[in-house]
Amino acid sequence: MFVGTVSPEISLDGGDVTEGVVRVDDTVRRPTKPSSPAVHALLRHLEAAGFDRAPRFLGIDDRGREILSYLPGQAATRPLPVFAVADEALTDLAVLVRRFHDAVRTFVPPPGAVWERGSADDAEPELVGHCDITPENVIFRGKRPWGLIDFDMARPTTRLFDIVTALRHWAPIADPVDRDPLQRRLDVGARLRLFCDAYGVSARDRRRLLELSRLRFDRSYVAMRNRAARDGGGWARMWRDGAGERIRRAAAWLDANWDELDAHLH
Repeated sequence: MFVGTVSPEISLDGGDVTEGVVRVDDTVRRPTKPSSPAVHALLRHLEAAGFDRAPRFLGIDDRGREILSYLPGQAATRPLPVFAVADEALTDLAVLVRRFHDAVRTFVPPPGAVWERGSADDAEPELVGHCDITPENVIFRGKRPWGLIDFDMARPTTRLFDIVTALRHWAPIADPVDRDPLQRRLDVGARLRLFCDAYGVSARDRRRLLELSRLRFDRSYVAMRNRAARDGGGWARMWRDGAGERIRRAAAWLDANWDELDAHLH
């Protein structure tokens, strides 16, 4: 389906790697990638499954850009506002992620689906996860998490890997020097348990959560370094801005606080 663009375009900034994203009326236009057809199939599945907390895929415009529905609300851009670091926001996010996982569990990717490359769990994939649930990719309404946007990094993975990716930013599992100002005094261990309780993370997965977080840090470091060298653009910019050093500091902080965090999870 081809749709002409007639209304003014409003640039939507804030993404790390995808440039040229604009709003046109109640739609968002984004450049396509090799992974776009697979993501479009995922969004169509979510719509058919009744999950209304993600953009709808509406077609391709006359400039070859994907057309997505615009989700009204407020993304948790940095510096994070008070409501984004509240315990209530964390529990609501856990429920939202669980709803997404339950809706996507029956999704069967199209033959030959191409997904963005990224770090992964060693376990057999259970579903297609979002894999990039950062504050910037969560839409708030009434100061509570309501929807998920930017599915560019979606790929087959496990529930726990998607959870670990979210907790990296929302607990957050990070050295205090790299946290947003309002996150620096948060009780990370208590927030890990709060999220797990609200989501319904199994005892087995709680035992593996820190281990997978540590594995993800190692693999994310290598993956980001390689993408910065290979793809340039936003990846190279993030790497120049110290993404690798932040990952290393987060891994060291996790190692130093492992026993305390683990006690909260059990």
